[in-house]
Amino acid sequence: NIGRPSDIADALLCGAEGVGLFRTEFLFLGAESAPTVAEQQEQYRTVFAAFGGLGAAPEMGGRAMRILGIDPGYAIVGFGALDYTRNTFTTLQYGAITTKAHTTFEDRLSEIYDDMTQLLAAVKPDAMAIETLFYTTNQKTVIAVAEARGVLLLCARQAGVPVFEYTPLQVKQSVSGYGKATKKQVQEMTRTLLKLPAVPKPDDTADALAMAICHAYSYRSKQYGVALTKRQQMGYF
Repeated sequence: NIGRPSDIADALLCGAEGVGLFRTEFLFLGAESAPTVAEQQEQYRTVFAAFGGLGAAPEMGGRAMRILGIDPGYAIVGFGALDYTRNTFTTLQYGAITTKAHTTFEDRLSEIYDDMTQLLAAVKPDAMAIETLFYTTNQKTVIAVAEARGVLLLCARQAGVPVFEYTPLQVKQSVSGYGKATKKQVQEMTRTLLKLPAVPKPDDTADALAMAICHAYSYRSKQYGVALTKRQQMGYF
């Protein structure tokens, strides 16, 4: 029963999983359809004013948190780099790593490794946010994506960048405030939050930026350098 700022503060003290998810999801609880962008913006302004910046990333020595969002794949790897501080985003760069068609899968993985290694060295992120692997009926595709994702995790590990994983549902809730939002709605909200002239293309790039926003809004980011992902808790660093 969330209706006042104090309700959310109490929930957080009791161990709520995430400020980003909690902060947005309660606003539209019970809604039959996704809220409009204008409605979401108004709710964001209301929440930010009520909590004085609740959900902001840590100062990290007086500078913004730099986040690299990744949408994994083997043909296209979307990426988006953001600086986030005091509820303000600064878009640094975004795009996609593409691999050549009609080449061996091993060569594709090699291209991803080389390009991601260069990207991490250039961006120097404080955190990488990447989509968790979800099951698909196409087993061949999911295995290939998993192998490419493993290369991306390896690159992050070698660069000393901590990895944070989020599900598609978490991203939808955090960015749009509605767990059943369509892909187009999430992309439009991403464009609005980042003040971009148009939705980035390809879609993998927009998805990567949404992933970075999700991390910025998550409670886990407030525990940056302290909290571990479930994967890390299992010993997979």
